[in-house]
Amino acid sequence: QQAEAEKWGALAELIGSATGTKFRTFAQSLTLERLLLVANEHLAELAPRYQLERVPATDLALQVVDRDMGDEVRAVESLSGGESFLVSLALALALASLSSKQTQVESLFIDEGFGTLDPDSLDTAIACLDSLQAAGRQIGVISHVQTMVERIGVQIRVEALGGGESRVVVP
Repeated sequence: QQAEAEKWGALAELIGSATGTKFRTFAQSLTLERLLLVANEHLAELAPRYQLERVPATDLALQVVDRDMGDEVRAVESLSGGESFLVSLALALALASLSSKQTQVESLFIDEGFGTLDPDSLDTAIACLDSLQAAGRQIGVISHVQTMVERIGVQIRVEALGGGESRVVVP
């Protein structure tokens, strides 16, 4: 009975409780490693200054290595709006890349809250979106930030008519 209990105890130690929390976290951490690998490939193109990595001794927490600051390790919460935009975009592109090996995601819709970006960060974000479009991706942006509106050539506008009605206009 002792040998049998030890066998089941060792298995419980590996996969955790009946709820599967330990095993689920382990599986998610493997997926996160792959996601970070692909996200860092995108970041190398979008913002080579940054690299994402897992926080040591944690399963799912992330941190940023800032290469321009002597490889200083920063919490993701310390990123500015523009930096956060670039990191989020790299993660979104990586997630799209991992979603299916057979299907290439060529379209991307972003409602990132461009109004929170300072002018320099907004320019960086627009340049990043321009480079993605030049690389063959179709980018849809949802925004009422005037700078974005002025820089986007093809637009679909939704105009409020009042009373809960609106109309779609293609200028």
